[in-house]
Amino acid sequence: MSYMDELNFWLNDDYFDQKTKDELLAIRNNEAEVEDRFYKELEFGTGGLRGVIGAGTNRMNVYTVRKATQGLANYIIKRGTQSKGVAIAFDSRRMSPEFSDEAARCLAANGIKAYIFESLRPTPELSFALRTLGCTAGIVVTASHNPPEYNGYKVYWEDGAQVTAPIDKDIITEVQAIKDYHTVKTMSREDAEKAGLYQVIGKEIDDKYMAELKKQIIHPDVIQEMADDIKIVYTPLCGTGNKPVRRILSELGFKHVYVVPEQENPDPNFTTLDYPNPEDPKAFTYALRLAKEKDADIVLATDPDADRVGIAVKDGDDYQLLSGNEVGVLLLDFICRMRKENGTLPEHPVAVTTIVSTSLVDPVAAKYGVDMRRVLTGFKYIGGVIADLEQQDEKERFVFGFEESYGYLAGTHARDKDAVVASMLICQMARYYRTLGKNLYQAMQDIYREFGFHHNRTVSYAFEGSAGAKTMASIMTGFRSQPLSEIAGYKVEQFLDYQQGVGGLPSANVLEFDLEKGNKVIVRPSGTEPKVKVYLFTVGESASEAECLADVLSSAMAVFMK
Repeated sequence: MSYMDELNFWLNDDYFDQKTKDELLAIRNNEAEVEDRFYKELEFGTGGLRGVIGAGTNRMNVYTVRKATQGLANYIIKRGTQSKGVAIAFDSRRMSPEFSDEAARCLAANGIKAYIFESLRPTPELSFALRTLGCTAGIVVTASHNPPEYNGYKVYWEDGAQVTAPIDKDIITEVQAIKDYHTVKTMSREDAEKAGLYQVIGKEIDDKYMAELKKQIIHPDVIQEMADDIKIVYTPLCGTGNKPVRRILSELGFKHVYVVPEQENPDPNFTTLDYPNPEDPKAFTYALRLAKEKDADIVLATDPDADRVGIAVKDGDDYQLLSGNEVGVLLLDFICRMRKENGTLPEHPVAVTTIVSTSLVDPVAAKYGVDMRRVLTGFKYIGGVIADLEQQDEKERFVFGFEESYGYLAGTHARDKDAVVASMLICQMARYYRTLGKNLYQAMQDIYREFGFHHNRTVSYAFEGSAGAKTMASIMTGFRSQPLSEIAGYKVEQFLDYQQGVGGLPSANVLEFDLEKGNKVIVRPSGTEPKVKVYLFTVGESASEAECLADVLSSAMAVFMK
């Protein structure tokens, strides 16, 4: 059907409620808006759904969520694992509770028990919960750090990681096979509860989750000795991190934790934020104001679903924002150093990061004899390495995983990045360096001086709508058909197309240009937003030299982003 035919179907079929029809009637004469809502179905990708909330096939709404859940249910039933049930969590965004309830009732109508959290919870706790409950799958309703008009739906498998090949493709096939909305099943919550297919979960899982996080404490004596020494400002950015982050820090003895009042409670409109993303320096505006008032040593900001965390560190009279790569390097160094010191670093330790993370991690890992593995972008691939180690009965070899976009994991309690455990470790690390008379910014400068000044920068180019999707595809095709021989005067020594498979990794729409003198550029479309991302990796004899080179490479790449 054409997009106008789809519109008329939604307006005239009794399956769709009147509120949905009223929304569509209000825009039916805006052809561009109608086309954007109906020119395609909201794509159920390898991680699930993500899109703007609203009526239409290309929007997040109860009908697209229900359809996606029916496809998931069909796949689970074909696998014969429906008796294990599915765990469901949701964040603070608009319609998150409603979408979660829709998913739970659709599963129940298919004879699959849903374990649904009573209120908003971090994404990593969902990963932990489904493993703890022995579920066959999990669902998180979240759009992470996207703008407030978005929501999303991520699917996890029984190992606790987001679905990977071939399961992701098989679920996508089941979702795409549903052509008639009327075949999608649902039932009332009351009937589902009576049938024992809808169970609310909460405190018991919370307590077990906290207990697992505490297993990652290193040198608890340092925490006790310096209980009054560190002042922490924390903002959950109006999301799910408030209660678990404050709880773990309190239970570990951190006595001076100040929460940004304007961003403490859930706010689906993110009123105080342009963009609820700890990668954005502006997200720290309120937190830094409070930090200066309290003379705080460190500032933490978790994203709305609390799987990522950004930090700022007091250095002199000012605060320094550390990048995701810098925090990842600091944590790897800290964990390995402390575990080596107390004799808990395993033999043949393994750490994992992504192909777009800093090259600085390699010499740091080598210093401690750590096998540093690289995977495709997406924490599910880091989770996959943990799962492989687990199958070999070598799970204890995993010491740390991170990605440059502020996602970190220590421990194997979850298979996704965890801002709660990361916040705990970052604060403990800050206390440790206090005993050495340093802050985390100074500790990072020590690492640079030891291994060289590595600069990393990510530049994103947005391409909205159907025209934008075509432009993104054209950009990638252009690079493939005419690979660059040089960028800003730097010779391309090696061109890698990950779509052809590189180093045994799965095929991915990623291009890498390895330049002379250890510099590098990687280009990939975002998997969650209508953006092309350009990753710049530079090395210099000083921080300013590496940053200036990144400016030059960024300008050169901008020419192609049209």
